[in-house]
Order: sequence, then structure tokens, then C-alpha cells
Amino acid sequence: MNTAPAVAAVTGRIIERSRPTRVAYLQRTHEAAERGPARGRLACSNLAHGLAAAGPTDKEALRAFVKPNVAIVSAYNDMLSAHKPFETYPAMLKKAVMGAGGIAQFAGGVPAMCDGITQGRDGMQLSLFSRDVIAMATGIALSHDMFDAALMLGVCDKIVPGLLIGALAFGHLPTIFVPAGPMVSGLPNGEKARVRQLYAEGKVDRGQLLDAEAASYHGSGTCTFFGTANSNQLLLEVMGLHLPGSSFTNPATPLRHELISAAGRRVTALTALGTEYTPVGEVVDERAIVNGVVALLATGGSSNHTMHLIAIARAAGITLTWDDFSDLSAAVPLLARIYPNGPADVNHFHAAGGIALIVRELLDVGLLHDDVTTVAGKGLRRYTQEPQLRDGHLSWVDGPRDSLDKETLRLASDPFAVDGGLRIVSGNLGRGVIKVSSVQAKHRVVTAPARVFDDQAELLAAFEAGDLDGDVVAVLRYQGPAANGMPELHKLTPALGVLQDRGHQVALITDGRMSGASGKIPAAIHLTPEAAAGGPIAQIRDGDVITLDANAGTLELHIDQAELQAREATGHVLTNDEWVGTGRELFASMRAAVGPADQGASVFAPRSGQAISVP
Repeated sequence: MNTAPAVAAVTGRIIERSRPTRVAYLQRTHEAAERGPARGRLACSNLAHGLAAAGPTDKEALRAFVKPNVAIVSAYNDMLSAHKPFETYPAMLKKAVMGAGGIAQFAGGVPAMCDGITQGRDGMQLSLFSRDVIAMATGIALSHDMFDAALMLGVCDKIVPGLLIGALAFGHLPTIFVPAGPMVSGLPNGEKARVRQLYAEGKVDRGQLLDAEAASYHGSGTCTFFGTANSNQLLLEVMGLHLPGSSFTNPATPLRHELISAAGRRVTALTALGTEYTPVGEVVDERAIVNGVVALLATGGSSNHTMHLIAIARAAGITLTWDDFSDLSAAVPLLARIYPNGPADVNHFHAAGGIALIVRELLDVGLLHDDVTTVAGKGLRRYTQEPQLRDGHLSWVDGPRDSLDKETLRLASDPFAVDGGLRIVSGNLGRGVIKVSSVQAKHRVVTAPARVFDDQAELLAAFEAGDLDGDVVAVLRYQGPAANGMPELHKLTPALGVLQDRGHQVALITDGRMSGASGKIPAAIHLTPEAAAGGPIAQIRDGDVITLDANAGTLELHIDQAELQAREATGHVLTNDEWVGTGRELFASMRAAVGPADQGASVFAPRSGQAISVP
């Protein structure tokens, strides 16, 4: 199958615009690889420190430089359900690597925070910054020059992008990501959302709300909705960084345990001391990045990846833009409806055909690049297979050729929509992102007067007081990266959903983020330039009429341009003296250095001669 014209065009321009930084990145990666195992250049005293805790056999092997040494970097903690399964992974991975002729050492841990816990709290203001902290922590774990490959253990929102950005700083090391899988299905997500909305209306009490939440989030594994965590897993698989079919196998099952061991064996073979040297910096190339964007669009994945994929690409010397997302979205059909875009959760999606079917369909119509390098070998067609246990042995078989549930997953010949689940909107208020896959067609164009807020608590208070009971475009500003770390604003969804259900025209405009699970309400998010950087969102006044048209991709404030330019910015920008508590003061330097959302909202910036640098 020939590559679809839109995919070929976008890939070509990414390759061309990225050429200087990509060449510099690959040159650095190749130079690191040519020098051989880095521990061979360590002084005796340095190497002795790296060997001190190893057993006698491992010490001899590490001294001789004949066995590959694999780093394990983990986001394990036992408070977060998605990362709890990682507690037992290192021992299984070490055993598998040893059986394959290598050695593995636990190189370091990285922090992992949960947006679900910090939603609406001050701690949420650290969430986006945690991605870059995780990248730096990964860099520290790999900095000892002891390793020939890496295994990355992470699942959730900022953790996986951070681990990958950090791994790409060591692009000469083969790297496999080892997922934990989703928890088994509990209370249906639609029922959970219904109870949340009833609580927002005062029709159920806190105890009933907690009962519903606890029945939904009830065990070890990833939350089952299609938010950023599960979008991460899908993207890594389609980008060739997981073993095929490993993303959505539930934890603590025989198949999951075999997949863990298989990752350890496979990464050992991918080292320069193995038979199929496959550095991560070559796996993550321009085609893999485009494949990730296409998979995100085809499944209605998390809007957070309009920032994360840009930051990941930059870490590999590749420049990805919102225009690339927009042009691909116009050409990529929507093939999945997973909550909040539909009633099914990721377990249902997986059972219906899952990633194997998505990859097959997109390859067959030319929307994915097959000519890529993956941790499973050459070519993405390998990812149309799925793992099975036969007589206790792991094997891969061809995945389904048709959906087993067409309300959840469809073929490219019969999509849910002819274009993707994310769109870019622009106009005299700047540029933003809107996730349309979960917004009904009748709600995608809204014209209404603005109500302006500088804090989500103020918006919720106005709702509770009945002050928003009418057509409204809620404007929530000073929520961008430089203002307060760009917290997620998913807590607003139930209240705004109530207004929409009452028959009002409702939309949200913000320079902040919504959750990867956001939906129902049309929301233009990540608005750039942000209010704290002088963006025109700071000049909106109560009563101004705004049109958000997701179909046309426009966002317009209906006042004369000269009047808009003459207006003074209003609202409150937090000072460092106010930005304290819950550890926020420790991150003031990151708030001062962070870039805009359309460039990845990162404290890392590209500089001539290298892929990323810290300003």
C-alpha cells in the first residue's frame, strides 16, 4: 500500500524542517555507540563503585565487558494503581535478562504523580512540570556509563513522555518500555460520569459519589478510560517501543508475566553486544512520530499529546508542529470510541480487536508508515499480531481482521467520522486545541457571551450560585505553563455539562489543560499565547460575544480588532511570593523557563548542534 498523500506530505516537511537538528542528534548518538560499552572507559575506582553491589558472577561479567548490562528505570510506587504492578517487575526482568545472557541492574526510580488525585488541588500545578523532572531523573539514572540498554517502567500521564525524553538523551541505548496494563473493568465509566454530574447538581451526597468513584477505580492497573495514560500505551506500541500487543493485557495474569520476561530477553538481543543492535534514537524517527500522531487521531486520544509528542520529537532532534496535527487530522478517520468518546473502556477496545486491528487498518489504507524500525524488528506490520499463551509458551499470532464490536472499533471503510478526534482552532484570540471526538455534532459550534475567570474555584462558585445558568462561553485564563504550571481543569466538566444538558450553549476557552479524559463540552484549550505571556485571552471582558466553531476550526472574539489591541490586559498573575505551598515554590525556576504549549510546554529548548538543552 502506498503512503497516503497527506501522510507523505506531512512526513516530508517534518524531515526537511528537522534536518539540521536531526542530523546533529544522530551524529551524537552514533559517536556514543561507536565507543562501545561506556563502562569500559571508566577508571578502576569508578567501575568498582558500579560493581560493588553486584554478585560475584555479575562482577566478573561486568569487568570483562562481554555481557550486556541492562538498566531498569521505574516509576513504581504503591499508592498509584497504575504503577503498583511494577513492584515485582525488576526481579522478573533481571531473571529474563540473565537467561538471555545479560545482566540487569536497577538504575533508578523516577517520581510518578496522579492527576486524578491532584485534580483541583494546588499539587496539580506541578503535574506538567513533573514530565521534565522525570526526564531529568531518567538522565541521572542512565548517567553512570554502566549500561548497554534500558527497560523503562511507566504508564501514566507525564511519566511515559518524561521517561522517553530522558531515554532519547541516551539515544545510542536500545530501550523497551514495559507496561503494566489496565485494571479489570469496574463500574462503567458512563455511570461514574452520571453520578459526578448528579453530585454537581446536589442530587447525591459525597458518600454516594465516593462509592461510585471507588467502584470505578478499584484495583491495580491503569484506569480504564481512554485518557492520557492509556493514550501513552497505544502510542508507544504504534511507535514500536512496546512488544506487540502488550499495552492492554491486564496485570497479574500469566500472559502479562510472560510479556514482562519477553521484554527482558528482547532488549538483551537489541544491544550492541547482541545480534540486532537497535538504538532508541533510531526507532524514534520522523516516521515513528507521524505514526504516533496518526494513531492518536484515529482513536480520539488525549489532547495532552499535542504537547507531549512535540516535546518527545524535539528530544530526538525532530520539529513537530500543531499544523502537522491539523493536516493529519483532516485525513485520518476516527476508528474508535472509547470512554469518554463512547461507552466502552480500554478492556472492551482490546477485546474488540484493539491495537492490532487499528494498526492493520491504518497500514492497509496507507495512513501509517510500515518502513520503520521497532523493538520487535523491521516494519510496523509486526504490530498487527497479538500475543497468546499456548501450552504455557508465549507466541504471536495474527490479530483479527474485523471488529468484534462495531460500537467500539470500526474498519477504515466504515469509520465513526471521516476525520480525526483532535483539531486546531485559531482566530483573533490565538491558537488552541479542541478534542471533538467526544463532543456531539450539535454542540460543536457555540456563540455566546463570555464570563471571565482567573481561577477554577471562582468558576465553580459562580455555577453553584446560579450565575452561569444561560448561554455562556466560560473563559478561564492565567492557567498556562508560565502562569501556574498549566494544571488540568477536568473538575469543571460536570458543572459545565449540567448547563449544556439544560439546553444552553456552553463552551470553555482556556490557556490551561483539560484532562485526557475530557469531553462532552466543547473546550478550546492550550490557548497560545497564554494570558501570562500577553495573549489576547487576558483582554476578554464579561459580556463579550465569542464564537467557537470546531467544524471550521475558528475561535473569534466579536469586537473590532483596533478595540481589542487598545484594551489593557486584566486579571491576576501569580507572583513567586504567592506561588508557594504543596512544593510549588521548588518549581519557580521551571515556571520562569517553560516554553509555550505549541512548542511542548517544556523547559528544554532546541539549540544549534544538539537536540535539546536546558536553558
